[in-house]
Amino acid sequence: MGFIFLSAGCAIGIGNVWRFPYVAGAYGGGVFVLFYLFFLVIMGIPVMTMEFAVGRASRKSIIQCFQQLEKPGQKWHLHGYLGMAGNYLLMMFYTTVTGWMLFYFYQMLTGKFQGKDTAQVGQMFTDMLASPQILTGTMILVVAAGMFICSIGLQKGVERITKIMMSLLLCIIVILAVHSCM
Repeated sequence: MGFIFLSAGCAIGIGNVWRFPYVAGAYGGGVFVLFYLFFLVIMGIPVMTMEFAVGRASRKSIIQCFQQLEKPGQKWHLHGYLGMAGNYLLMMFYTTVTGWMLFYFYQMLTGKFQGKDTAQVGQMFTDMLASPQILTGTMILVVAAGMFICSIGLQKGVERITKIMMSLLLCIIVILAVHSCM
């Protein structure tokens, strides 16, 4: 179950929950979703299958797996370095956006959004983006939490927290769906 939740968490990601609705609404709504699903099927499923196969066959890290499985004279090991660079780029994006979300969560808990209209909340976001202290502090907090969870181990750390977080995400999505229908 932990592997399924972890895979779903990687596939869904913050981008699909945070950015996807905005992009879908801005660029055609339903038609955009059809193109998204089309490319998800023709590109996402084959890439995911390949990643599972390579990982299962080598049982190594992203760089070591291609080095172990490639035949002499081939250049597949370069794909491992490209994949690792992609992971670092994604981490920069996700730690930043997660920091924004944590700060917004803090503001929600402290009641800073009460009585504000859309423009005022937008200004609060702009003010947050203009503050390097807030952005750096929340990103460091996210990175430290991620390092701590990873240091505990795959099953005791990553899978355990993913089960909790994915269950909470499902609850939030159900609540938002019911709220949007009302």
